[in-house]
Order: sequence, then C-alpha cells, then structure tokens
Amino acid sequence: MNGRERVLSLLVRAQKDGSYSNIALDAELAKNSSEKAFITALFYGVTERRMTLDHIIRSHSKTEFDDIDNETLQLLRMGLYQLLYMEIPESAAVNETVALAPERSKGFVNAVLRAFIRSGKHIVLDGLDELGKLSVGYSCARWIVKMWVNEYGAERTEKILAASFGRPPVFARVNTLVCDAEDLVYELAEDGIKSDVCDESGRCVVISGSGSIEKLRAYRNGLFHIQDLSSQKCCELLAPRPGDTVIDMCAAPGGKSFTVAELMNNKGAVYSSDLYESRVRLISDGAARLGLDIVNARVADASVHNDTLPEADRVLCDVPCSGLGVIRRKPEIKYKKKAEIEGLPEIQRKILENGAGYVKKGGRLVYSTCTLNRAENEDVAEWFAAENREFELKEMKTFFPCEDGGDGFFCAAFDRKS
Repeated sequence: MNGRERVLSLLVRAQKDGSYSNIALDAELAKNSSEKAFITALFYGVTERRMTLDHIIRSHSKTEFDDIDNETLQLLRMGLYQLLYMEIPESAAVNETVALAPERSKGFVNAVLRAFIRSGKHIVLDGLDELGKLSVGYSCARWIVKMWVNEYGAERTEKILAASFGRPPVFARVNTLVCDAEDLVYELAEDGIKSDVCDESGRCVVISGSGSIEKLRAYRNGLFHIQDLSSQKCCELLAPRPGDTVIDMCAAPGGKSFTVAELMNNKGAVYSSDLYESRVRLISDGAARLGLDIVNARVADASVHNDTLPEADRVLCDVPCSGLGVIRRKPEIKYKKKAEIEGLPEIQRKILENGAGYVKKGGRLVYSTCTLNRAENEDVAEWFAAENREFELKEMKTFFPCEDGGDGFFCAAFDRKS
C-alpha cells in the first residue's frame, strides 16, 4: 500500500473502533516506516480538522452527509485536507484521492473536491454564531468551546484552540542521578538528535525530530524519560524530599514516579500503583532502565483503601480525567460527547478522599488532572478542602498550552495540618 492507502485504512478503522490516534498510528508505522512523515501529517491532520472538513463536505455535497459511507467520507476528508493544508498540487490531491475511491463513489468524490476548488477553497462560516464559528473553524465540539468561553473567556479559548494543531513538543526529563541537561543535549547530538534545554532548572530538554525514542542510545542508557512539562511541574509542586515515603496513586506509565524518585535522589520509597498488570509493568521496566530502585510498582485500585500501603509524607493523585488538556496529542478527544465525562468528578473525589487517608500529619497531598474543565479541577479541589478541614489548600494552578508551553494541566496542593 502507498501512503494514502495506509492513511485511509487507519482512518476507516479509527472511525469504527474509536481507537486513540497516537496508538493507531504508532502501530501502523511499526509495521512499515516508509512515507512516515507524509502518513503522520495526513492522518493527524484529518483527525485534528475533522469538523472543519465535514462542514466543507456538507457545503459542497448534494448527498445527505449521514448517507455517505465511511470509506468515502474518509477519502473526502483526506482530499480536502491536502487541498487546504498541505503543499500538494491540486491535481495530485484530487486524482490520487479519486483513484482510491471505490467505483461507486469516484464521481462523487471528484465532484465534491473540484467544487471546493472552484469556490476558491474558502471555508464559509456565514450564518454561524460566534460559538459555531469557533467550533467549526477550530474543529472542536461546541459544548467544549462554550464551556471554555464561560470559564476562561473568548480570547483565551481561541488561543487554546489554536494551540491544539500541529505536533506538540517532546519533553525529556533528565535523569539527574546520572547526568545534567547539557550532558543529555550532547549525548542526543551524538545520535544525530537536536535538543535544547527548556527550563532554568537544568532538568528538562525539548527534543526535535527524534523518530523512535526507544531506539536512542541515551534513552536505552537511562539518561531520560519522556514527560510533558506541565506534569513535571506538578511533581515539583509535590516537593518530595530525599528519604520521604511517597505514594503515586495512578502512576502508569510511570513518568511522575520517575521524576519524584529523581527529586528524592533515589533515597526513600515511592509506591506506584495502577489498576492493570500490563501498565504496572511499564512502571517497573522504566524504573529499572533509569536505575531507580526506590520505585515499588504494584497493582491497586486507587479508589479503594489498601492496607499494605504505609502512611506517606507525600501522596499524588493524578486522576483519570476527560483529557481536554492533551487534545494536541489526542485530537479525537475534541469530539467527545458531554455525557461521556459527566461521571468523572465522582470518581475523582473518591480517589482524592482515598489518597488523603495515607497522608501523614504535616504531609502533602497533590491532586492533578490533564484536563481544562472547572468541574474536574477547581470544583473537586474546593469540595475536598471544604469537606476535609484537617487539610489546608496551599496552591491551585492551571497550565495552558498556549501560555505555559506544556499540555493543559491542573494541580492543587493540600498540606495536612500537624
């Protein structure tokens, strides 16, 4: 199969089974890495711009949108994306797309694409209200746009939406037990990888054009692990100290536990749990690669008290959430229905309450999510503070991808009174 055929196959499967785009793409490229850049750009691009592309299809099709079969729909999206957002000759974008269409829909695909070209390739948003223009223009569910406008204002919302396109930066947390940021930049350069120190602490670099991270010598030698910048800042808010006992309640794949162990100079104990054995193995393998022998990985339900866990100086509850802060990494999250996330705060409160039970007097509890949604963030934190007077809310912080560089993220720190 050529690159376009592989993208079509990926899009058809993703529409059917709802798989995350990054997982589906990684699995496909692992089979055959030819045309990797083109496949990645087209597959992610169509996924990111789906609502915008569908708006164009509705504007130029005489067939009812819901009557278009999945394969034909994906082809139209692919063709329109190439015409709008890729430096590909119009004739190639149309002809190559039509060539992939089944005989029954070749004429239809050709007609829609050429009608769009004749229109001047304009995206017409006339007749839509301001929320509709943001929703269609930035390809994001209307209810999410409305929520963000209400909570963060229209200007910041548009910046959040604009920041959701394109490949996000790859942040590498330096294993400070064995090197510093400058050492890591040098080691990556030896593998032909460009990177730059991205903060003043000397503990993080941003990697450019790395290809397969796992194949890098510096990765295999345990010099770093991949962790978003906002997540790293959350670990720093936890403020673990050498010799502490720390519990990471929802730890997989392990990035937070690794950073915490490094901040502790690999002295003390980090109990890292997750619900599934396969994910717990990711924590164990990562800790072994980094030489972090204080990380103890285990299967556990974060919402249920575990008598085998000790009292802890620090407890981190990075809870399951709607993921609205990571849409630049998983763009399909933008199309979730509101009903899919409404039950999350109840689960989050339960995990936070359970985590609080392990905190020593004088210890610290941190609650965090990778979402931008007051109901899952500030509301949960404020509820906990009101219901648990032995804890004092010390700090709440929301990180925005358009302002802070990392993913959208929320964290709140509570200190237990002594």
